[in-house]
Amino acid sequence: MTRTGLTDSHCHLDHFSAEEMPEVLARTREAGVDGLVTIGTRLSRAAQQKALATLDAPELRVWCTIGTHPDHVDEEALPTGAELAAMADDARVVGIGESGLDYFHGKEEVRPRQQESFRVHIDAARRTGLPLVIHTREADDDTLAILRDETEKHGAFPFLIHCFSSGPALARGALELGGYISFSGIATFNRAQAVRDVARDVPAERLLVETDSPYLAPVPKRGKRNEPGYVAYTARMLAELRGMEDAAFAEMTTRNFSRLFTQAV
Repeated sequence: MTRTGLTDSHCHLDHFSAEEMPEVLARTREAGVDGLVTIGTRLSRAAQQKALATLDAPELRVWCTIGTHPDHVDEEALPTGAELAAMADDARVVGIGESGLDYFHGKEEVRPRQQESFRVHIDAARRTGLPLVIHTREADDDTLAILRDETEKHGAFPFLIHCFSSGPALARGALELGGYISFSGIATFNRAQAVRDVARDVPAERLLVETDSPYLAPVPKRGKRNEPGYVAYTARMLAELRGMEDAAFAEMTTRNFSRLFTQAV
């Protein structure tokens, strides 16, 4: 399948019921999306993520990642990098994560566990060559410090800062390390000018788009439950921000997605 539409690089299909899934996916395709990734947040549910990745069809590809979100590190077993890499040895799995640091939700005593889990996920990304999907909230300095330390000590690895809502320093640092940056509906919010400033300046070859659905529905759907098809609203705003036609923006971001998520074929 040659994909020419948008790609939702980050959504959570496990938050939609089996009964409503056909309609959600139909609306996604009608919105001009022909690929999406459902993201793992608990390793104990990796099998569920892999099952969701069987929902694809000729006109809509569905892939998954597996990993443990930083909010759940104290509830999930912590594997080794080798064990996580072995769990990802499946054609349906195109990335590791989401992992990272969340100092907004996470209590201070959980931060060492988040950091340890983050490094395990980095190790798995390096072992597999799959990109690491990174969640970071109110933890810019430590996130960048770990990315730099791991790269310096053990070598580069592919990664994506998803749902970017951080400052320009993290964006610059991630880009210097070869990372990619993805923007969600947050970029459409009235008070998110700082995020739009970063989105305007990210190099064309490093930018992706996402929903993080069912969260963070973009304007004009803000306040409603988000779904993968709404990535079109965020894409339209970002295209205008960067002075691009919608079709050219879709082609660019999907090309970037394919360059990073090399297993998503």
